Amino acid sequence: MDVLIGMCADDSRAAVSLAVPFLIRIATDPYHRHRADVLGGLAGPARARHFGVASREELLLHRSGPQHDDYGVEVTGYPAGWSVAAARAAITAGAPVLLPLLNAFDPAMRIDASYVLATADDLARTVRSAFATRFLKEQDPMTRAALVLATAETTRAHSHRPDTTWIRELWQDQAQAPEVRLAAAIGWLCLTDEPAPDALHTTVDTLATEERAHAMAVLPWMAAAGGSEPGLLRCVRRMLHPQEPEPSDDPWA
Repeated sequence: MDVLIGMCADDSRAAVSLAVPFLIRIATDPYHRHRADVLGGLAGPARARHFGVASREELLLHRSGPQHDDYGVEVTGYPAGWSVAAARAAITAGAPVLLPLLNAFDPAMRIDASYVLATADDLARTVRSAFATRFLKEQDPMTRAALVLATAETTRAHSHRPDTTWIRELWQDQAQAPEVRLAAAIGWLCLTDEPAPDALHTTVDTLATEERAHAMAVLPWMAAAGGSEPGLLRCVRRMLHPQEPEPSDDPWA
């Protein structure tokens, strides 16, 4: 068991993708002491080269299949896209037992469940419908933000104009929590190639404070996007202020 959890943490995709169905059983077992740890690492094998990615073109992007060379290769020499596709297929097959985790008592588990389910192949819109249903009930602002990003990710994989419209309305809605509006702004920017309107610039620049950026690092999307700066601020800079230089990793620079 410790070996499997370590594999998740290290994102050893070739091995983990083969173990994903077993890991899903652990994550959905309410009596298993490692379920939260396993759920937190379950989505890693289903994503490739997503660490540090924060641009409109690549954030939330699911490439179409294992043939893509930019996934790189495993230590075994096989294309990494093969294991990514296998992990996504396993999560898609396990979606019926993962969906109830969107209603878990612990907000962290609800967030992680959203992150995992966003990698599922959702042609029937079952997963996105579950995200929408949970969003209407959800009271925790950070979890609501996670549901928005998860919806944007699945919508990027399978375009659906009403979802894009809904996400745009969310970042404009001043009644929504700042975390939700920021997630919606980032999601909308990834779903369209339209120029960012002035209202979006104003909204994001006002709400994306350093303190809020650090708080939103609990969202796996933002944690993965970060590097020498919080993930939210990296996304804002890359998407809205591309002319700004990359921050230095050297504290003495």
